[in-house]
Amino acid sequence: MFKKICLGFIFVFSLIFSSFAQESAQYTNDLVQYNRAVKLYQDNQYKAAQKLFREVKKTDISTGVEADCAYYIANCAVRLNQANADELMQDFVRNYPTSTKRNSAYKSVADYYFSNGDYSYARKWFAEVDQNSLSQTELQEFYFNNGYAAFKTGQKEEAKKYFNRVRDSKEYGSQAKYYLGFIAYEGDDYEEANQMFEEVKTEGRNNKNLSYFQSDMNFKLGKFEQAIALAKEQLDRSNRQERSELNKIIGESYFNLEEYEAAIPYLKEYQGKNGKWNNTDYYQLGYAYYKQGEYQNAVSEFNKIIGGQNFVAQNAYYHLAQSYIKLDQKQQALNAFKNAAEMSFDEKIQEDAALNYSKLSYEIGNNYKSIPEVLTDFLNDYPNSKEKETISALLVDSYITSKNYKKAMDLLEGSKAYEDKIVYQKVAYYRGVELYNDGKYQEASALFNKSLSERNNQTFTAKATYWKAETAYNLEEYQDALIGYKEFKGMSAAKSTSEFKNIDYNIGYTYFKKRDYSNAISHFKAYTSKNNEQQKAQLNDAYLRLGDSYFATSDYWTAMESYNEAIKMEGIDSDYAYFQKAISYGFVDKNDRKIDDLKSFLSRYSKSIYRDDALYELGNTYVAEEQTDKAISAYQDLIDNVPMSSFVSKALLKQGLIYYNNDQGNKALDKFRKVVADYPNTEEANQAVKTARGIYVDLGRTDEYAAWVKQLDFVEVADSDIDNATFEAAEQKFINSENEAAKKGFKKYLKDFPNGLHALPAHFYLAQLQYKNGDKTDAIPHYRYAIEQPRSEFTEQALARLSQILLEKENYQEAIPVLKRLESEADFPQNITFAQSNLMKAYYQQDNYEQTIAYAEKVLRDAKIEDQVKSDAQIFTARAAMQTEQEEKAKKAYAEVLKIAKGALAAEAQYYDAYFKRKDGNYEASNESVQVIAKEYSGYKKFSYKGLLLMSKNYYDLDDPFQATAILENMIKSVSGYPEIVEEAKTELSRIKEEEAKTNASVDAEQTEQN
Repeated sequence: MFKKICLGFIFVFSLIFSSFAQESAQYTNDLVQYNRAVKLYQDNQYKAAQKLFREVKKTDISTGVEADCAYYIANCAVRLNQANADELMQDFVRNYPTSTKRNSAYKSVADYYFSNGDYSYARKWFAEVDQNSLSQTELQEFYFNNGYAAFKTGQKEEAKKYFNRVRDSKEYGSQAKYYLGFIAYEGDDYEEANQMFEEVKTEGRNNKNLSYFQSDMNFKLGKFEQAIALAKEQLDRSNRQERSELNKIIGESYFNLEEYEAAIPYLKEYQGKNGKWNNTDYYQLGYAYYKQGEYQNAVSEFNKIIGGQNFVAQNAYYHLAQSYIKLDQKQQALNAFKNAAEMSFDEKIQEDAALNYSKLSYEIGNNYKSIPEVLTDFLNDYPNSKEKETISALLVDSYITSKNYKKAMDLLEGSKAYEDKIVYQKVAYYRGVELYNDGKYQEASALFNKSLSERNNQTFTAKATYWKAETAYNLEEYQDALIGYKEFKGMSAAKSTSEFKNIDYNIGYTYFKKRDYSNAISHFKAYTSKNNEQQKAQLNDAYLRLGDSYFATSDYWTAMESYNEAIKMEGIDSDYAYFQKAISYGFVDKNDRKIDDLKSFLSRYSKSIYRDDALYELGNTYVAEEQTDKAISAYQDLIDNVPMSSFVSKALLKQGLIYYNNDQGNKALDKFRKVVADYPNTEEANQAVKTARGIYVDLGRTDEYAAWVKQLDFVEVADSDIDNATFEAAEQKFINSENEAAKKGFKKYLKDFPNGLHALPAHFYLAQLQYKNGDKTDAIPHYRYAIEQPRSEFTEQALARLSQILLEKENYQEAIPVLKRLESEADFPQNITFAQSNLMKAYYQQDNYEQTIAYAEKVLRDAKIEDQVKSDAQIFTARAAMQTEQEEKAKKAYAEVLKIAKGALAAEAQYYDAYFKRKDGNYEASNESVQVIAKEYSGYKKFSYKGLLLMSKNYYDLDDPFQATAILENMIKSVSGYPEIVEEAKTELSRIKEEEAKTNASVDAEQTEQN
């Protein structure tokens, strides 16, 4: 029994042992695999380890091993940066709460992220660690690492909390104190920072940054000597960036100790933040140079400060201005003083800058404001200034020296503060001359009256009297002009003026215009007797008018003497003098000499505009000498060679009359019928009809006459007496200057006789009256009627007046054909010049630049033109050339304008002088030309502002960004009425700032604020 039982037990045990042995073998095998996975993990073979841990975890193993596998699988996921790493770690903590690796899991992951520099993730996992489960050694490491991670993620207070826990640690203490010191340093707690750094040094942990930090702290605490010593100690041991910062500390420390010579080399070595300086950096180096008297170097630094709006900028601009003054660069100083004066950070600097700005503006001119405005602004802003009397004196004088007379008048009349009557008298006079030169005679006259209301300075009283008379003359108010000229001549102060030498010439001309030839002779003789060789053109003209006056009074021999004087001078109108002399012989019964001289004239002056006059007179003289064949030939020469002459109709009539008087009726009728056909509504046509009637009667061909006359709408035989009477009544009123009555009379005539015998003169005289009365629009149809008729004595005047009206209305399209007719048909040279000069302007307005230049060249070929007309021609040549990219032609033309122009044209020419100098790369010379605009032509704002744009670009090309931006910023603030110029200034300013931002950090900051 016992034996059986034992055997049975042995059998059962055997079965149990066999089963256990199998399990043990399996377990042993799993542990081997587990240990192998751990080894792979320790060898950083995380992918392979993770795979093996997963296989082990799937087997039927103990809970402890399973938990460890889950721990390592999650850790591998972290190290492999797998997307579900966090989830795996959280699953491990949740599924195995009793695992001994729970806390080390958090710390392990945190340490992993920490060692890989991912401090945000490290902080996240450090927060999960149970600090109570850590050993003392582990805890110190935990505190330092957590503190450092907080420090690196900007959580300075958190960092301080953990660093303070290990500041006494043997292993981590020095590092913790270093970072605590750095946090205090960045928080400007220099006492704390210095204490920490000193403790680090004492502990033998001499970090290379400590000297820099301590140097910087001493600098910020105002301990400049210590800062210098510490920074110099570190210089040789620092890298490039650190060396730059240390040089800055040393340089600024010397700067604050006012040891500027010592500061300069260190300030220069500073490389800036990210390779850029800021405005303060430029200021310090600039000021150091300034204090050493190195003004050019000071300028080179100060002028890089752009867009500044703080105490540093104001101080820099003020000392920049002072440096410019030392270098005698006054225009540059003006802009710098202006900027400093517009900042109030230091009121003392502001006032002194404003004072200097005002004085410099008076001295060299100002493109932004008129000089009186600048000076008045100073007096208003600083009424208690010690320099008040000086500025007040400059203000009085500036009204004249600035030549901005319009603004000066506005200021004088709008303020009671400055009641200097002499200044008012002078400014009103100068403004009057300015308006006179612009052709604004009514406005000029009003200003001369204002000047004469204050007769304090006798010279200016005399000059204003003279120029008021000149305006009256130009307004065709000859009696008023005569009174003014005579009054001027009688003034003792007049004798010292430049105007006095011409007074007899002017009085003579006024009498001449009034047809008072005796008095004209007296004054022209007085003028010519002075032998004004320095004014040859005017002397030549005086001889001509003297001859005309003698001619008009039938003193032909004396007239010829005057004409001979003009001929001897070989002046611009010698052809006229020769012609007048020739016809004078006819009036002294010397027709043979008259004929010889006329023939000589035609040979000598083949292109003269008096050629048709000469041919007509030659024909008339041959008639008088009964040399009818020669007369007909002379008339025919006129008809064939000068077909547009107003004498053609007369020549045809004369030929007809010669044939009529020689009983050649049919030839006479051919001529008369041609006159009527080609020149209806003229006196010649009327005469031709009347004479032809006699011929038709003599020939017994009255029916033919009646049929012919019936076709002529201008002949109303039955009403001829009433026609004549109506016209003559109106004409008499016109002659007597009863203008309103004359207008009514001519209107009645044209209403009753629209195609009457005198329709042409009625239309013309009515137009003249309406023009004179200012009813220019009403005059247009009447002038048009006159020019649409065949060539007559009225054609030229009508063309001139009509074109003038159309030009005033800026109706260039209609004006051009009228002007072209005037050019080709005019007998008077001044009308040809008028036509050509205005065709030049009209074509320019029509953007026809080729024709503009062509007509400008025609005008310039006329040697007789006045300077004003010549200046206009050069200006339009230049403008058209600029539009067609012929800049060399424009350059030459503007250079000619600059020699003779005044006012607005001179300002324009001066601008282009600056423009072309800039184009040639002569930036400084260009700026000098712009400065002339500021001094001489600041009242002409368009070119003043355009000049400033040029000046800005010049300065930037001269490496002076301050001047460039200061000018542009001031323009943007102050320019009004010229939006296109402001836009260009904004574009240029943006371009410059974009470029300067590459090297100036302050410009970067400013642009960021603006954006």
